[in-house]
Amino acid sequence: MAILVTGGLGYIGSHTVVELINNGFEVIIVDDLSNSEKFILYNIEEITGKRPIFYPFDLRRKELLTQVFDAHQIEGCINFAASKAVGESQLKPVDYYENNLFSLINILQEFKERGISNFIFSSSCTVYGQAETMPIDENTPLKMPESVYGKTKQMGEEILIDFAKAYHRKISLLRYFNPIGAHSSALIGELPIGVPNNLVPYVMQTAAGIREKLSIWGDDYPTEDGTAVRDYIYVVDLAKAHVKALQKLINDNSDEALIDIFNLGTGNGSSVLEVVKAFEIANKVEVPYQICERREGDITVAYANVDKAEKELNWKSETSLEEALRTVWQWQKYLESKNS
Repeated sequence: MAILVTGGLGYIGSHTVVELINNGFEVIIVDDLSNSEKFILYNIEEITGKRPIFYPFDLRRKELLTQVFDAHQIEGCINFAASKAVGESQLKPVDYYENNLFSLINILQEFKERGISNFIFSSSCTVYGQAETMPIDENTPLKMPESVYGKTKQMGEEILIDFAKAYHRKISLLRYFNPIGAHSSALIGELPIGVPNNLVPYVMQTAAGIREKLSIWGDDYPTEDGTAVRDYIYVVDLAKAHVKALQKLINDNSDEALIDIFNLGTGNGSSVLEVVKAFEIANKVEVPYQICERREGDITVAYANVDKAEKELNWKSETSLEEALRTVWQWQKYLESKNS
């Protein structure tokens, strides 16, 4: 079965491509390389023994997307293609709305015209905004997200729900918490272009001496140590959940709309300082840091209730925080050897 993976050379996309290939799927990647590198394609082949079909273009170019659908018998899509930096989204709102929503709509137009189903959307816990109770489950009321990035994810979900209902299609909305780590082979991992926007790659680059010190955005949150709390999930565990969600859609034989919504996390919250200390312990390195003012758009606490994914997908996160952070350092060492 051929599955289109948009943004498939990116961080979560590349790990999911590996898991799809390992489970017997044919993978077709579309990625404009705006936040990824082509060498990841060859490393996917090294890990799996198979090179996915790859098309390098922007999904807003609808005529090129149509050509891909004409050339392949695509039977599903996992859509990772989106700009994703919270801070940047506040500075470039129009760019974020255009890129994240127009690309989604172009794919759905092809699905609508060709009668294709089985669509998985890379969503985010940001759609909950600052939830009032923890842990967050799938019935937690959605609030207006704090960031433009979060708003594009919430709008994407609404578009897909309307699509599924109108055309009796099967979709899965996967709300990630905070993916971290790299593949155990150290051949694929998070590869931020420029200054990292996410905590763990910044920690990695600071430990490696690429960054002078880590900026911790706020130590006056109402948390145990004053720093923000998130649910950090190992990226390979997260990738495996995509395969489970896809298989669930494929195995549904009804002609009715199917709308699956799953939180994907560990069910535990860790503060920024806890992550820094765990990284230092796991890798026997030091991470110098400084406390800065809070960033606009950041929320205080978010961690998942993952009971639904465990029950309906037979999936759960299996990797500890320290173990995931060890893979980050192995990935950094690979990048250093590659660039030396």
